[in-house]
Amino acid sequence: MSPALAYLSRTWSSALLGDRRILTAGVLGILHVAAIFTLFWTEDDFEGRVAFLIAWGLLNFLFLLVLRRPTVAASLSLVLVVILIFLSRFKQEVLIMTANFIDVMLIDHSTISFLMTVFPHLRWTVGISAAVIVPLLGLFWWLDPFRIRWWVSVAGTAGCLAALTIFSLALPMDREKAFVPVDFVSQFARSGALALVDLTTHGLMQSDAFVPDRLPAPGALTCSPTQKLPHIILILDESSFDISAVPGVKVPPGYKHHFESFDGKERSLIIEGAGGPTWYTEYNVLTGLSARSFGHFAEFVTRIAGGHVTRSLPNALRPCGYRSFSLYPWYGAFLGARFFQKTLGIDKFFDAKDLGTQDVEADHYYYRYTHDLIERERHGGPMFVLTYLMANHFPWNYRWRPDLVPDWHDLGNAQVEGHYIDEYLRRQELSSRDYKAFTERLRHDFPNEPFLIIRFGDHQPLFAKKIIEPGLSDSEIGRQITAADPRYFTTYYAIDALNFHPADMSDAHSGIDAAYLPLLALEAAGVPLNPSFAEQRRILKRCNGEFFLCSKGAETRRFNRLLIDAGLIKGL
Repeated sequence: MSPALAYLSRTWSSALLGDRRILTAGVLGILHVAAIFTLFWTEDDFEGRVAFLIAWGLLNFLFLLVLRRPTVAASLSLVLVVILIFLSRFKQEVLIMTANFIDVMLIDHSTISFLMTVFPHLRWTVGISAAVIVPLLGLFWWLDPFRIRWWVSVAGTAGCLAALTIFSLALPMDREKAFVPVDFVSQFARSGALALVDLTTHGLMQSDAFVPDRLPAPGALTCSPTQKLPHIILILDESSFDISAVPGVKVPPGYKHHFESFDGKERSLIIEGAGGPTWYTEYNVLTGLSARSFGHFAEFVTRIAGGHVTRSLPNALRPCGYRSFSLYPWYGAFLGARFFQKTLGIDKFFDAKDLGTQDVEADHYYYRYTHDLIERERHGGPMFVLTYLMANHFPWNYRWRPDLVPDWHDLGNAQVEGHYIDEYLRRQELSSRDYKAFTERLRHDFPNEPFLIIRFGDHQPLFAKKIIEPGLSDSEIGRQITAADPRYFTTYYAIDALNFHPADMSDAHSGIDAAYLPLLALEAAGVPLNPSFAEQRRILKRCNGEFFLCSKGAETRRFNRLLIDAGLIKGL
């Protein structure tokens, strides 16, 4: 090549490289400005914005470790942030809670199946987005002339991770922020730091490292009850509790009768979730164990426990010939509910598709299905049926099914953040009437069949925490809930018996933790206790109805280790 051509080639290359540097720097600046704009758009306080910035740095440095190109790293980081905000908004709409890091840790087939069911066009959205984003990433890869040294990326990753962990431990998140559609990125990042701390200290579930004693071998249980074993119906009374316990709330005449058992007593149930996580109580009443044992992972207890926990009420009933059924009012893939319940011994799981529901149905819909199921299956031996109700589900900001309870008159109670207490009470009245009709139909249609029916509230309604102690700020309410103030965790349980007298009610105290409900069901039905439930009965007596909070968690940690050593909990 002649000197002139060589000179022109070098000049052209230098100019092109210079243009690429300028162009890349501009694109990189735009990406980081977009991140800052997202920060101010989605984070509403100083702490959240600091956590967002640390998380943004962590994401960029992680991608730089592999790719070295800052433009591609920033592009991928921004894409992930946008996806996170989209998914967090979706979760907030469905569960009234924003996404956190453990959602990503536990992505499985059930999660994907649920998303595809709720969003049938999601495949097309993902495909079109990928068709736009992938070529842009390829262009940025080709244009980007900058390379970041690996040691800079390592130092940046380590520094951001350490800063995020220290920040998250030093400034705990406001619990109530999880129920508000803000701080999507900062909450996700801080939950990730806390999850890593939990994993490295005690794993997914808290348990003692060693206990000297062991559960006796189960042996062969003999069922020789003094009377015919009853069909057991466990009724999850959605969002229900005795709201008359809240000062200043007016209730209709006879309101408290709905919460009474066959013996006229009203009993309290202490659940483990405040504000709406039905699956906490679902875990309690099926396994007889504590969701709180999972610490920061408790929100995902059914997905974690599926395939790992086999100690359960259905499995304890099986030796006595019981067959178990679950009437679940939503998609079975939700939080892995179908898989979780199947591993606990539920023989037949019916979800919304199986039940033929279109939306939230009145309680009589699920009672009718329960009745018809008993009619079909009762000749095969005693049945255990878990029936979920939905009439009193969130929200209470409109008159749901005004054709039902046409004689209802509002009582003049206030509204709470748009939710009407009178509407909540109207739906409770509907539930009470439907339950009475259900029991009358059972008596009429099955006069020779014994029934043990246990109803319970899975949690208080979302608005209840605002009226239990009016005047508290959200952060103060969060602190009360974190401190396990029982006012925020008290619902009810009621035991009824048709054509049957309960065998043993000695442990049916006026107030118990939800984890003891399976034990009470076994005792009342007259089913012999296997070694794990016999041991739990001793815990109940030592702890006077408390479970997880007894001895600051020592009893449950010991009990979890006993179950692990007995093979009833595996891989946790």
